[in-house]
Amino acid sequence: MSFEVSPVEIWAGELEDRPGALASTLAQIMMCAGANLEFLVVRPSPEHPGRSIVYLAPLSTPEQQQAATQVGLRRAERMFALRLIGEDRPGLFAGLAGTLAQADVNIVGVSAAAANGVAISYLRFESQQSAEAAARLLRPMLCETPR
Repeated sequence: MSFEVSPVEIWAGELEDRPGALASTLAQIMMCAGANLEFLVVRPSPEHPGRSIVYLAPLSTPEQQQAATQVGLRRAERMFALRLIGEDRPGLFAGLAGTLAQADVNIVGVSAAAANGVAISYLRFESQQSAEAAARLLRPMLCETPR
């Protein structure tokens, strides 16, 4: 399996922290607008008790983006992220993080999982320039790493 390193546009917003809030938000975006989400994270809002923050991706069509806007989500313009997907192996993420650290590229957020031999990571960076530098560093490394 080859590795894919690609920029990703994250959408975000706040929800009430109550039963059904997430379900209605996702129904509007996925069922009504046809989005097939690859990334979804929901966490309590530290600034607003009783609220949750939702992050999701991708929203690839104008209809999906409009549906997200209608339920209070917006493109997270200050979230610069890459999606990495490929064959899982021991030490994979440690190697990626080490390569970026040596190049003085700071990872400010991570969401990662592996299942059935496939690793999927979303890496967040402090700037577009950092995300682009990370992509340039990681693409050759992932292609040259023995499997």
